[in-house]
Amino acid sequence: MITLVGPSLPYGFAKRHGVLLLDAGDVARVGLREGADPRGLIEARRVLGRPLAVEPLSQAAFDRQLSEIYAGDHLAAADGEDLDMPAGLDSLIDDIPAAADLLDTADDAPVIRLINGIIAEAVRTGASDIHLETYESALLVRMRIDGVLREALSLNPRIAPLLVSRIKVMARLDIAEKRVPQDGRIPLALGGKTLDVRVSTLPSRGGERVVMRILDKDQAGLTLDRLGMAPDALAAFRAALAEPNGIILVTGPTGSGKTTSLYAGLALLNDQTRNILTVEDPVEYAIDGVGQTQVNTKVGMTFAAGLRAILRQDPDVVMVGEIRDVETAAIAVQAALTGHLVLSTVHTNDAAGAVTRLRDMGVEPFLLASTLRLIVAQRLVRRLCEHCRIPEVADKKTAKLIGAKAGVTVWRPQGCSHCGGSGYIGRIGLYEVMKVGNRLRRLIAAEADEDALVAAAFDGAGTLGHRARALVLEGVTSVEEAVRVARQETAADPAEAA
Repeated sequence: MITLVGPSLPYGFAKRHGVLLLDAGDVARVGLREGADPRGLIEARRVLGRPLAVEPLSQAAFDRQLSEIYAGDHLAAADGEDLDMPAGLDSLIDDIPAAADLLDTADDAPVIRLINGIIAEAVRTGASDIHLETYESALLVRMRIDGVLREALSLNPRIAPLLVSRIKVMARLDIAEKRVPQDGRIPLALGGKTLDVRVSTLPSRGGERVVMRILDKDQAGLTLDRLGMAPDALAAFRAALAEPNGIILVTGPTGSGKTTSLYAGLALLNDQTRNILTVEDPVEYAIDGVGQTQVNTKVGMTFAAGLRAILRQDPDVVMVGEIRDVETAAIAVQAALTGHLVLSTVHTNDAAGAVTRLRDMGVEPFLLASTLRLIVAQRLVRRLCEHCRIPEVADKKTAKLIGAKAGVTVWRPQGCSHCGGSGYIGRIGLYEVMKVGNRLRRLIAAEADEDALVAAAFDGAGTLGHRARALVLEGVTSVEEAVRVARQETAADPAEAA
């Protein structure tokens, strides 16, 4: 087991020579990267001033340890109190490389160190978004970790213009324009990790608000097996992807992992025998072997226009980021009818709701019945920390929330050093998979309502509510979390709560 310690070897030296300090005991334990020149150990011994115990590390293990050891060293001293207000912003407007390595910067300007530290801390804690919110009394820095916002810093509001301007410079935005929203991106490296940071600015009463979404390109390689689907749901998803044509829809709210599921499906299909094309807003991860197109409404490149264009590129598989209007829906249906496999997302609460939504858009029910192959509704719930979760017997009111019997054992969060006091570590997916067979096709063509579709598709099991209940009873998540994420679907089941 490797004990992470504060870096006492400079980052540049560690990265260049492939030498990491793992444990600073009487005999310093150091990691040596595979293929590194052992002569770097001589300098490391001189700097550390003690004997060395050398542990070989693979390239991947070295990169991971490099990020973890050096990324956590920034935020502790970044309280904003030592930031001096310069006469202007000229000192912040300096050129940076196209993909700057945050840990290897030679510029120690306080504002730059603060931004680097915030991003590094966000990556270390697994945050998906960083929010910089400017108010009259404070500049709040909040991070969305496992889908929930947590306050990380409260800074003096006078440094807000400096931070926002520096972020704009990094994202290649117009620092003089403060009246309209702007969008940009920052390609970064953090040790061995390659990151893409999407930046969005928004004018507000207290000043500009900034949201940075962190996309870790290591997550682009997620496979279907690692999504956390139940075996029956996974088998249905694989079977639908094996179909030569039709429409596969993934539904759920923003941040529920819809795009990740679609990318996992594309990874299974991406075997060099198919022409796979996508139109997305935005293109979140680059996938080798897949042609990806970015939506740009300013120049008329909408989902519908992009979909119409890529259908002339002889595709086998088409992915549309979202079906949000009747034109896109109609083209997607026509593409499925003409022999293409179409993958897309719709914003609805459950799987049956996607049929109603497309019907309301104006798609003919008989066309939906002919083209739909599978609809997946999904949510992400936080996992309870196994180190500090506490069992308790559910009373009648608590049990009713998840449709279970009173007296069952459930688990609740407590908080410890392993989970940062939140009681949760990581997330797991809830999946509701509606396979469109002959019975459902007849109901869809007959314009049946959602209740009839749910009854025919799930027959009392397999809905989001049932999946959430199972995770609660297994101790994977808490009642509060299940209700927070899938509150409509976890309504009491009279048969089970009796």
